[in-house]
Amino acid sequence: MRTHLVTALAVTALSFAAANAQAADLTGAGGTAIYPVLSKWADQYKKETGDSINYQAIGSGGGIKQIESKTVLFANTDMPLKSEDVAKNNLVQFPQVIISITPVVNIKGIKAGEMVLDGPTLANIYLGNIKEWDDAAIKKLNPTVKLPHTAITTVHRADGSGTTFNFTNYLSKVSADWKSKVGDGTAVTWPNGVGGKGNAGVAQYVQKVDGSIGYVEYAYVMENKLVYTDMINAAEKHVKPTMGAFQAAAANADFSKVKDFYLILTNQPGSKSWPITAATYMLLRKDSPADQNQEALKFLDWALKKGQAQAKALDYVPLPDDVIKQIEAHWAKELAWKTAMH
Repeated sequence: MRTHLVTALAVTALSFAAANAQAADLTGAGGTAIYPVLSKWADQYKKETGDSINYQAIGSGGGIKQIESKTVLFANTDMPLKSEDVAKNNLVQFPQVIISITPVVNIKGIKAGEMVLDGPTLANIYLGNIKEWDDAAIKKLNPTVKLPHTAITTVHRADGSGTTFNFTNYLSKVSADWKSKVGDGTAVTWPNGVGGKGNAGVAQYVQKVDGSIGYVEYAYVMENKLVYTDMINAAEKHVKPTMGAFQAAAANADFSKVKDFYLILTNQPGSKSWPITAATYMLLRKDSPADQNQEALKFLDWALKKGQAQAKALDYVPLPDDVIKQIEAHWAKELAWKTAMH
């Protein structure tokens, strides 16, 4: 009886192994901004195909290093690479979804959306020129809000981060002082404050530290029930972080006129546009084994088309059909992608 049971179990194990022999195991690394939706895509994709997506959310800077060193099959970055860097490293770059970055605060008595900031004031807070929440500049923007005399603690990313790139790029556009003293990049020399690892690390710090302010991708606002601020945009209009505001900013993206889909979407025009919006990008290597690249593209194509409901549920903005067609044409040219086969 025992022998029969062992044999039966062995046969079952062999059958299971055979069934999964064709399943792909795809490795990726990079930005944390996309992780909330990417993890949902990966779960659903595995249910539908059996293929596993193993993604390390280590920040855009780490993702770029991993793909350049051929450690992973695909990488994600919220800072697009310039065409010369794409070519130099034998990469293919394309957008996957639109993300939005939101200031978040922990101030006693202040609820989500009760407070508004503008770009110059946000820059002065991070420069350390504004030190308390009841500073005159903040009061002027919020005349009806009861602001406490609480010291401000700024929270930033400790790792190389595309979220940081877009946040600091925005501050550089709205503050000459910020541009000359700090500038933009995936990592900058912060004038003050504390650093958290990943969007999740920034969210955790803000939740713990009274009087703190940070910046995170909007999905983390929802996941962690953070207190967000509204913003004054480039048109000098008061906007809330909503899907409509994110879509209004994203509507300015014309990928057809740029090489390697390189676009920076911060501080877009339009009365309804959210000011800190970005495309998040995927990177693949041209010299990876063709069959592996095809497996990665199958997943990323599935996410572009079938993952839109999950993206919208977390307030990411899916790419429109015409952009998806541009991306697939780029794959066909650079990676021999055959749309008809998939």
